[in-house]
Amino acid sequence: MIQTRNIDFYYGTFHALKNISMEMKAHTVTALIGPSGCGKSTFLRLFNRMNDLIGDTKLTGECLIESQNIYDKSVQVDDLRKKVGMVFQKPNPFPKSIFENVAYGLRVNDIRDKTYITGRVEESLQAAALWDEVKDKLKKSAFELSGGQQQRLCIARALAIAPSILLMDEPASALDPISTSKIEELIHSLKQQYTIVIVTHNMQQAARISDRTGFFMLGELIEYDDTKKIFLNPEKEQTQNYITGRFG
Repeated sequence: MIQTRNIDFYYGTFHALKNISMEMKAHTVTALIGPSGCGKSTFLRLFNRMNDLIGDTKLTGECLIESQNIYDKSVQVDDLRKKVGMVFQKPNPFPKSIFENVAYGLRVNDIRDKTYITGRVEESLQAAALWDEVKDKLKKSAFELSGGQQQRLCIARALAIAPSILLMDEPASALDPISTSKIEELIHSLKQQYTIVIVTHNMQQAARISDRTGFFMLGELIEYDDTKKIFLNPEKEQTQNYITGRFG
């Protein structure tokens, strides 16, 4: 589903990612872990070309989704971002109603069929495990929701345009334990339909929700394997030291 081959990425002269090659299968959750500044969020943002928005950057190597190099000149970035949804660290609902937050991506893509939009909003809110909590207040401001509900609303907004991949950059780091648990349950259920890549600082979270885990340090992919193996029997001493809290 997703593959990188010999990826190097630079912010100006700073070498942020160094020769990263990975494969991620469809309908799996891949966790990216490592200390702050190790390159994991930069790597995540490659897959919907969010780094394109930053000036003075350079990428070499290949980044493939469904066997297509998404940095090829023939690729339309808007079309790519329909396929690859993103959820950020802090909930970022728009100053609109709950309904219009979810419908936003559809309207931006010139979908005008009211029946279709209404159906997609309901389906997306159900997929994000939020429908039962908001179905009677869809016209109310999204800002009236709790932080955990706002994050699930942002997930619903990402799902509304029917992506195949969902990127999550520390989606629960700003949430309380109960909301975090709901997000983790949601991730587990969503992988039946989506391929999910998540950046997390929370070791326990990575162990609970992911199928495979990649450990990054100083821009390098130190180790990438099944999550159980990474946490119970890592091959590299650096991985072992990070997992056990000796640094990070």
